[in-house]
Order: sequence, then C-alpha cells, then structure tokens
Amino acid sequence: MNRIKSGIPGLDELIEGGFPEGSSILVSGGPGTGKTITCMEYLYQGAKLYNEPGIYVTLEEGAHNLWWNVQRFKWDVQTLERDNKLKIYKFEPTGEFTDLESQAKRIVEKARQMGAKRLVIDSITAFAFWTNDKAKIRYAIYVLIEELRKLRCTSLLACETSGKKNEFSSFGVEEFLVDGILTLHFIPPRHYLTVRKMRGTNHDASVHPLKFSETGVGIDPKEKINWEDLKE
Repeated sequence: MNRIKSGIPGLDELIEGGFPEGSSILVSGGPGTGKTITCMEYLYQGAKLYNEPGIYVTLEEGAHNLWWNVQRFKWDVQTLERDNKLKIYKFEPTGEFTDLESQAKRIVEKARQMGAKRLVIDSITAFAFWTNDKAKIRYAIYVLIEELRKLRCTSLLACETSGKKNEFSSFGVEEFLVDGILTLHFIPPRHYLTVRKMRGTNHDASVHPLKFSETGVGIDPKEKINWEDLKE
C-alpha cells in the first residue's frame, strides 16, 4: 500500500508512515480544536516537502480569512500559489449548481483540472447549505469520495461537532463512508488528537497532545493520556 506522508510532525508515526493513498479522512472536532490549521498544514507541507499539488475547498470562510489564520506560521504560501502547487477555492451555497451531488462533482472537477494529489474540504458540515436530507448527504459524500479515489487524490474532510468525546460527525453518516477519522479535542489549555479509524492500518489509538508552534502543529507520539482522562 502506498502511503502519503501527512507532513505533520509525529502524525505519520501513529499511522504506519502516512495516509493510504487515495483515502478520505474525516477530521472532526468542536470549535477551536485546530481542524483548519491541521488541514492547511497537510496541504502546505505536501506541496513544499513532497511536490504534491493541493487544493483547499472552503464552503464557508473566504481565502483571505484562511491566509490570515496561518500567518503566524510564516509559511511561504505565495510561492506555492504562484507555482500552482496550492490553491484555495470558495464554493458559494447558491448559484448555478444548486443540488448537492452537482456540488460534489464540481469539487472533483477542480481537483482534476489542477492535477491535485491532496485535497481539503472545509467543512463537509456545510453540505447542509443545500439539503438537510441525510440520505442525499450520504450519497453526495459517497460520490465525492469515490471520484476522488479514482484520481488517487488523498483528502481531508473537516467536520464540525459539538466537541463531545464520542461524537465523530455532523450528520451521523460520515464516519461510515470515510477511510479514516482523526478526532480533535480542546480542553483548555491543551489540544489533543486521536486516530479513531484508519483502514488498512495498524494505527495508534491513544490520545496525544496536539501542539502549536511557530512552524505549525505537531504531535509527540510518545506523549499520551488515557481516554478516560479526556473530559467532556
């Protein structure tokens, strides 16, 4: 199995060297848990260190807000944008494409046009802009995942939750469709990450501190806490 290195220090040691190529990984957590930064670092380091083009699809925030959020890390984003290695696209919830399946196919087409090997959708929860029908949402996510797999594009799908320990998705269907789940938690003053699921991988299931520094986020795979100690 080919592995795609995450570029996030410490994470690959928990998942046998990286994400399975072409897989779709749910990155779930409550507000302030670090979902956007984690996903952005996956794209940035992929383009910078591994020469793998990446595309960030935002269904809520604009590109300006995203770049503002990562300024503290002093990443050379402009060079990667200029070299067509990193792109941000804002998808509006209204317009010509009004149904969810069409929006999913539109995202895939952007990835195909760019030749993207990495993709982030922030957030999959925003699919509710188009419909609250869980059956339609499940089918659209299924279509999205399958089409991205055909492109051998390894994707992170950010997902908003209330932050409870055993809550992994917004609609109760995403966790069954994806190949992996990273859950993020924020219990002041510390952030934590757990690999809840990773198909084809003997992954570490412990709770590890997620640390922020001047260069991004990282994990110490040797530092862990008990699941029981992770408070609601």
